[in-house]
Amino acid sequence: MKTYEETVEWMFQQLPMYQRIGKQAFKKDLTNTLQLAAHLGNPEKKFKSIHVAGTNGKGSVSHMLAAIFQSAGYKTGLYTSPHLKDFRERIRINGQMISEKSVIEFIDQNKDFLENQKLSFFEMSVGMAFDHFAKEQVDIAIIEVGMGGRLDSTNIVKPEVSVITNIGLDHTAFLGDTLAAIAGEKAGIIKENVPVIIGEKQLETSPVFKEKASEMNSEILFAEEGAYPVYETDLKGTYQAKNLKTVLTTVKVLQNQGWKLPSEAIKNALSKVKLLTGLQGRWDTLQLNPKVVCDTAHNAEGLKIVMKQLGNENYQNLHIVMGVVNDKDLSKVLPLFPKDAHYYFAKPDVPRGLEAELLQAQARDHGLEGKVFSSVKKAYEAALEWALDEDLIFIGGSNFTVAEVL
Repeated sequence: MKTYEETVEWMFQQLPMYQRIGKQAFKKDLTNTLQLAAHLGNPEKKFKSIHVAGTNGKGSVSHMLAAIFQSAGYKTGLYTSPHLKDFRERIRINGQMISEKSVIEFIDQNKDFLENQKLSFFEMSVGMAFDHFAKEQVDIAIIEVGMGGRLDSTNIVKPEVSVITNIGLDHTAFLGDTLAAIAGEKAGIIKENVPVIIGEKQLETSPVFKEKASEMNSEILFAEEGAYPVYETDLKGTYQAKNLKTVLTTVKVLQNQGWKLPSEAIKNALSKVKLLTGLQGRWDTLQLNPKVVCDTAHNAEGLKIVMKQLGNENYQNLHIVMGVVNDKDLSKVLPLFPKDAHYYFAKPDVPRGLEAELLQAQARDHGLEGKVFSSVKKAYEAALEWALDEDLIFIGGSNFTVAEVL
C-alpha cells in the first residue's frame, strides 16, 4: 500500500489537474464520470444534495450552507475545489476531512478502472467524494461545481435545489467569452422540477436562466429580490453580503421542502462558518501590527470587490504580495490594483504559475512598481520585514499564492 502522499501524487500524475496545469486538463464530456459512477454502484443516488455553481462566491455559499445543515443536526457532506493545502480539504463530513486511509483505500480498490478509463484528477476526486458520502450515509451533501456546470463532473447529481451565485468572465477559453454563453454553461445544472436560486440578477444572464428554468419546469428565484433578517457572519469580506442573501433564499426553499433549519441554527452556523467547515482564504486576517490580510479572489469581478474593501482599510503604507497563473487576462486584472502600493512579485509554486519577471513587467505597464522574489514565501517574508506596525500587507492574485502563505 502506498503512503497518502504517494497516492495523491499518483492522482496528480494521471490525466492532469486543471488547477495546476490549465487547459490541457479540461475534458468536455460526462462519459467518464458516468462510467465511474456506474462502477461505484451510483453513489450519487444514495444521498440528498444541493448543487452550487457560479463564477464567484460558490465556495463561500457552499460552506455557509454546510454550516447551517451541521448546526441543524444533519450529517452533512461538503465537496469543494480547489484545495489550498491538503487534497482532503475537498471532501468533508461535518467539517472533518476524509481520512488519509480512506483516500488510499479508494485509489487502491479502483486503480485498475481509473487507469483503464483514463480518468482525470477531478473525475476521480468527484467519484471519491460521492463514494465517501454514500458509505458514510450523509443526510445531505453540498456539492460545489468545479468549472462551468453543464459538463462538470459533479453534474450527475439530482439535487434538492440548484444554486448559481453569479456570472463573470472567467475560464473564457472553456466556457465562452460572453456572459450569456457562460450563463448557458452554468445553467446546465438546472434539473427538471428542481428549484433554482440565482444569486445576482444580471441583464445579460437572467433571460438565459429563465429560459432554461422554464424548459426544465423549475421554479426560479432571484436572491436579490428577497427580504431577510440580518445575520452576523464570521466571513468578513464585503462580498459576503451577496452570498448571504443567496444562502438565505436557498434555506427558505429547503424549509418549504420540509428540511428543519430553525433560525437559531442558522444564526449559530453563520457566526462560525470557518470553525464548522474549515473555510480559509476569504478576507482572512492572519495577524495584526502590521495587519496581514489574504484573499483568494483571482478574477476581475472578485478582485473589484476585494480592492474596494482594501481601499476602505486604514493604514500608513500598503504592501501587496502577488502571484498569478499564466492563463489570466492580466489586462483586466492589473488595472484594479492600487498604484500607491509596494509590490512583491512571485511565481506560485505550480506548473501553471506565471514567472514573476513577466508579472512585474506587465504590472509596470499599469503603473504598479515592485520587486521580484524567488518564491511566495520569500516575498511574504520581505513584506513583513519592511512593513511598519501601522502598515497593511495584502496577499492575493491566486488561490496558490494564498495557499503558500497559509
